[in-house]
Amino acid sequence: VQLQASGGGLVQAGGSLRLSCAASGRTFSSDVMGWFRQAPGKEREFVAGLRWSGGSTYYGDAVRGRFTISRDNAKNTVYLQMYSLKPGDTAVYYCADKTSGLIATTPRSYDYWGQGTQVTVSS
Repeated sequence: VQLQASGGGLVQAGGSLRLSCAASGRTFSSDVMGWFRQAPGKEREFVAGLRWSGGSTYYGDAVRGRFTISRDNAKNTVYLQMYSLKPGDTAVYYCADKTSGLIATTPRSYDYWGQGTQVTVSS
């Protein structure tokens, strides 16, 4: 399984970014895709999750209402649209794949990880 995250960058507070995670190497129809982030000196934090089957979603408290996770089945790609960005959103963002079950918020529940993409929000 390969997960290729992209789309990070530098943005001013209040701005927006869209991250992409291109997945390959297996059939993802039963999987859960998650976005996590990790800021320097902090633990990896759940951001959002999506089930390929049915498209149900769940968000971390810090981003609910500002971020949207979605998928493109034809491209095997999951997106994280981020609005109203704050300096506290600055982190390396990772996409992850959980091969079965429900959306989980703990990193250890996920089986595969992408390489991460840096998001920096300036004040």
